[in-house]
Amino acid sequence: MIELLSPAGSPEAVIAAVQNGADAIYLGLEGFNARRGAKNFSAEDFEKAMRYCRIRGCKVYVTLNTLVNDREIPDAVSQARLASDLGADAIIIQDLGLIKAIRSALPDIPLHASTQMTIHNLAGVEAAAQMGLTRAVLARELSLEQIRYITQNASIETEVFVHGALCFCHSGQCYMSALIGRRSGNRGMCAQPCRMQYSLGGRMDDYPLSLKDQCLADRLQELEEAGVASLKIEGRMKRPEYTGIVTGVYAKALREHRKPTEEEMDLLEQAFSRQGFTQGYFNGDKADMFGTRLATERTDEAIFTRARKEYGEKELRRVPVHFYTVIEKGVPARAIAFDDEGHKAMTYGPIPERARRQGLTAEYLTDQMYKTGGTPYNCVENKAKTDPGLYLPAAAINELRRRLINELSDNRAVPPARRVLSLPPMPEDKKPVGDPKIIFQVRTAEQLTEELAELKPDYLYVPVMELAGNREKVLPFVQRGTVPVAVLPRILTDSELEPVQRALEALFDEGVNEALVGNLGHAYLAKNAGMKLRGDFGLNAFNSQTLDVLRQAGFLSATASFELRLSQIKDMQKPLDTEAIIYGRLPVMVSDQCVIKHSSGHCTCQTPAQMADRMGSTFPVVKEYGCRNVIYNAHKLYLADKKDDLYSAGLWGLRLLFSTESPRECVEVARGHLGLSDYRPNVLTRGLYYRGVE
Repeated sequence: MIELLSPAGSPEAVIAAVQNGADAIYLGLEGFNARRGAKNFSAEDFEKAMRYCRIRGCKVYVTLNTLVNDREIPDAVSQARLASDLGADAIIIQDLGLIKAIRSALPDIPLHASTQMTIHNLAGVEAAAQMGLTRAVLARELSLEQIRYITQNASIETEVFVHGALCFCHSGQCYMSALIGRRSGNRGMCAQPCRMQYSLGGRMDDYPLSLKDQCLADRLQELEEAGVASLKIEGRMKRPEYTGIVTGVYAKALREHRKPTEEEMDLLEQAFSRQGFTQGYFNGDKADMFGTRLATERTDEAIFTRARKEYGEKELRRVPVHFYTVIEKGVPARAIAFDDEGHKAMTYGPIPERARRQGLTAEYLTDQMYKTGGTPYNCVENKAKTDPGLYLPAAAINELRRRLINELSDNRAVPPARRVLSLPPMPEDKKPVGDPKIIFQVRTAEQLTEELAELKPDYLYVPVMELAGNREKVLPFVQRGTVPVAVLPRILTDSELEPVQRALEALFDEGVNEALVGNLGHAYLAKNAGMKLRGDFGLNAFNSQTLDVLRQAGFLSATASFELRLSQIKDMQKPLDTEAIIYGRLPVMVSDQCVIKHSSGHCTCQTPAQMADRMGSTFPVVKEYGCRNVIYNAHKLYLADKKDDLYSAGLWGLRLLFSTESPRECVEVARGHLGLSDYRPNVLTRGLYYRGVE
């Protein structure tokens, strides 16, 4: 049976989800989860929630799906241990280093790959499986056909979002909130800049990044037939009544194998929507996915009141239970209860008295024991045996039933026994030899000029398709000793892999044997073409253990997350060569949506668009592989005057990232960083290297 997974942003939301039919819930403890703005759970709240759910047969998944730095790993593992000790069924996780730490310290707790890991193809799922994860939460941008292909060929379970908010950017790859306000989406503090107004062509009343909520309530059978293990409802930041309403509609549709009624669909929209719902990604049709929350869409409080009354006053979640009661002369009354999962309870009552009138009958005993209303149990089988001429007061029989139910509940609430081992040791630091390598990264072949080649960078990063189609433009760099590296797109669905695979193989035959990879799922693609691996910023290397995971996976180098402070990068143990981006417009979003087309009304992919916020900052928007868009930061990162800080950070490489610069500007920037000119951008930023993120 497919699982319905509901959000629980508070203790009340746990009740709302469970009583409305959720098979599992997901919640966050205080600290390390992607919804730090939700109420979340203290240790005491969590223990109560675990007991409540285990008694009623509802699974609990704990979110630890944020990036953590070296100092935070012990505390994050302590939270994971609390979850494991109290019986959580799995931990949802993003950070590669934290996966390693929890796998080492808590080997028995199942781990699920968060959607923050940006898993959007079969290779990504298999990479998660190789790390010991048992389920992968797939990217929201996938179509039914893509979901079906991945699920039917994957070695572990898949989970799919079916209802709730859609991020404009691929989850785990959004840095906009961090770069403009220090509130990192990868750290659970997203300020939702995609819901703000931006100017496209002078229209400041536009919301070009705000998507409607997804609703797949009428497509559940298709997902079940595709083999998906779990259907996930988004909404830990929303109120408990929302959780109850949405869970109830989806649960009924699933259990009754039908589509929601018109009234149920209307109820979903009343609970929350942004100008209706969308199935754009699911259908592969992204034409009409944009929407905002209008003043006219405020929810009628009456529906929330009804929902709260329904789940708050009734016990709707009932576990099948079997009773057997025995009343014999001269011995205490006894009763046994057991469920279908192997839990048992036995309790004793008083010694029965001699009946003055008619004695107890089996029928009377079973009638009394059937009275499980108001409890989490539904008596499906009830047997009784009694010797003739005996009597027990009704109160004694009721007390027998009550104690039996309490003992069964206690037994059901017992968490599984799990091992607790040590944290992995810190990896050994690999000290770089000599000055850091100088790396140029270009976006277009036009930026590859003789003048740039004359500056002799140690490495040259070029998009794989640009490199494959313009091999002659790289030759001047190679002739001067520069190592060319093919850059893979961060997003590559299974249907898009073949051209990239062919390009990599052709480049390898021509002498290019290194690839820059920003997603674990793409490592297999590069390896299959014979390429050596280098890790890009999309892997979110935020701690020493993540660097060690990449080393063990065969990477030659990795890029430190640009959400780290330079002091944090300096303090990291670096078991493999580590680089940092020190110049350029940092990419803040990568999206399957096309802001360019949305702006102009037609496709002008070769001409970058511009998007301005209310403060007048302008964000360039350029085409990415697969007709996606990358949005770059409004200000250019500049650290050429921070040479002492950079050189003392233990970095192997320093990367200049060229995006919208002209060929001439690329040369001037590079000369400035090499100390050959005094170039300095007009509007610059130090990024997060001195500020850090929340």
